[in-house]
Amino acid sequence: MSTTKNKWQKPTLTAHRMGALNKFGNTSPQQHLEAFAGVALLPLMEQYGSPLFVISEQRLRDNVRRLLRAFETRYSDVVYSWSYKTNYLAAVCNTLHQEGAWAEVVSAFEYEKARSNGVPGNKILFNGPHKERAILERVVRDGARIHIDHLDELYLLESVARDLGQQVDVTMRLNFDTGYTEPWTRFGFNIESGQAMDAARVLGHSEVLNLRGLHSHLGTFVLDPRAYAAQINIMCAFMTQVEMDTGCEIESIDIGGGFASMNTLHGTYLPPEQVVPSVDQYAEVICSTLNAAVRHRSAQGKSKPRLIMESGRGVVDDAEVLLTSVVANKRLPDGRPSLVIDAGVNVMFTGFWYNHKVTPLQPQEGMAEDTVVYGPLCMNIDVMRASVMLPPMNVGDAMMFSPVGAYNNTQWMQFIEYRPHVLWVDTEKRISVVREAENLAIVTGPERVPAHLQEPFREQQEG
Repeated sequence: MSTTKNKWQKPTLTAHRMGALNKFGNTSPQQHLEAFAGVALLPLMEQYGSPLFVISEQRLRDNVRRLLRAFETRYSDVVYSWSYKTNYLAAVCNTLHQEGAWAEVVSAFEYEKARSNGVPGNKILFNGPHKERAILERVVRDGARIHIDHLDELYLLESVARDLGQQVDVTMRLNFDTGYTEPWTRFGFNIESGQAMDAARVLGHSEVLNLRGLHSHLGTFVLDPRAYAAQINIMCAFMTQVEMDTGCEIESIDIGGGFASMNTLHGTYLPPEQVVPSVDQYAEVICSTLNAAVRHRSAQGKSKPRLIMESGRGVVDDAEVLLTSVVANKRLPDGRPSLVIDAGVNVMFTGFWYNHKVTPLQPQEGMAEDTVVYGPLCMNIDVMRASVMLPPMNVGDAMMFSPVGAYNNTQWMQFIEYRPHVLWVDTEKRISVVREAENLAIVTGPERVPAHLQEPFREQQEG
């Protein structure tokens, strides 16, 4: 009988990566997508280059019509005001204005943009914490509705109105705790501390400012519609108290925006189809709560307040996609594959908080693996997806990030790489360039070089 012993080996654990060959089998074939808005995508990239944004007019119109239908069938007086900061490309804004949307702006720039788009002053809501005298004078003359954010602004606006000899109807922005979202206490007047009622009394005694509306914005990507029910009940209780104490009559309740889109926030593990409410779910909670909260007003001889909403992301996000191409493959030290693509967080800023859906544009062979997707920037933070299941992809292969319509064309930045074309697919599937790609002349156009620095580069003379 042999006494030879086998040599001892330290036990190890080997992770089975999803999609790789292992004893549990492999994943289903990777899906690909060749068209968006009824238009083939690869020919667009061949003609207009990569990366490339593409917007669907039909999707945008369908989204806003669905939103208006959901609310107007549940409440008698509804205004939808398009949030310019979400995407202020003129083609996007004008499409929504054609569908009846007002403009909600938060800066002098956005106000001027809305006016240049042909929006009349009385269809503009001017929000935000920064409004200087010059723009307030113009806004008052134009008859736009100003949302007062703080006492300094209140007193400045009062001075402007007095100097212009005009009565100005205003809305007061509020903040409070609903119990469902983290309060955005930076903006507006706080109800719980009594600050909001103090400001309302100041307005009640003003000779030139008339408090006619209340506004609040709960935050962004609100996934629980009950937050809006709490918001409306708090605002309506405050409205009743303000009207009793000051004698004013509130004509509008503005609930802001915050409706979620079909995107996935970092740290969210369920797919958006399971966690994002439909527009009808939002509308049902909001309108039923408001109807109940203001039912008594007719008996008091008062009209129901107009319901104003300012949804941005929920209307535009899925109407736009980003097309991009693979420029390199790398294998990371931990064994994971990675890709370098020609679009980075400079053009898709929302990559910092969303796990965007990534879809190849051509059929791919091979098993999907857990892949890191990097952008082209020489910055370690340029990560488009920290983890996504993708099949092996070669240099030149194309992929689509979606949805990307919200905040990317407003928060993008000129950094290291040029910003690309934005294409428009209209309802007849015709293609237009609605924003030209940058080049050196566009980027350096605003620069001015002092005369003593204009001399061309020359070699330093040796001493």
